[in-house]
Amino acid sequence: MVRRRKEWPEEGELVVATVHKVLGYGAFAKLEEYPGKEAFIHISEVSSGWVKNIRDFVRENQKIVARVLRVNPEKGHVDASMKRIRDDQRRKKIQAWKIEQKAEKFLELAAKSLGKNLDEAYEEIGYDLMDIFGDLYGAFETAADEGEKALIEEGVPEDWAKAITKIAKKNITPPEVRVTGYVDIRSYAPDGIEIIKKALKAAQKVGAIVQAVGAPRYRLIVKSTNYPTAEKKLKKAAQKCIDIIMKEGGKGEFHRELT
Repeated sequence: MVRRRKEWPEEGELVVATVHKVLGYGAFAKLEEYPGKEAFIHISEVSSGWVKNIRDFVRENQKIVARVLRVNPEKGHVDASMKRIRDDQRRKKIQAWKIEQKAEKFLELAAKSLGKNLDEAYEEIGYDLMDIFGDLYGAFETAADEGEKALIEEGVPEDWAKAITKIAKKNITPPEVRVTGYVDIRSYAPDGIEIIKKALKAAQKVGAIVQAVGAPRYRLIVKSTNYPTAEKKLKKAAQKCIDIIMKEGGKGEFHRELT
């Protein structure tokens, strides 16, 4: 059961729940992300169409996605709706929940390697990982892609960073994205060819693949596990290249390939 630091969901939030009681006027469902809490879905909130028999739309042990309408912590009540959600929102929520379930298993494995249980893991680092990376899976993805150093830099204790990274690298294969740009570089110096070679090598050191298109244009290709990182590396590679050319009295321009 994936958990949240906060005790109650917020109005408008999408929640995953398991129906445990169906009555003629509505259904009660346990909130998967909020242990000990349940939501009530009135028959009028089950479907956008007319509901003659509620059991035609919802049944015991069914997993549902609902939108929180009202929360009353004093009375312990949560009212929710199954009909005020688009199909694409429902699919995305279920998919995200399943991914977080997987991440929770990873967290449990990391905790076990440190001689701790899942409850201790959440209290010591789990909730903090959610705050830092947005969700648990984001933390493991970062660890798989960038290693334990990336976690430590965000304040994750070294023992947890190492344990999480070990599990992440074993279980997650980071996706690969590719971005492309071009640099137009010209050198008017007597040793201009050597200067251009030096500039292109600088781009390679940043991680760019360099391909000659036809002087003065050169293609820069950068691969990474996510677009923001790839874009950042591409711009850095291009800038390194252009800086060297400009320093030697030449000219340089960067062009991003549009896809």
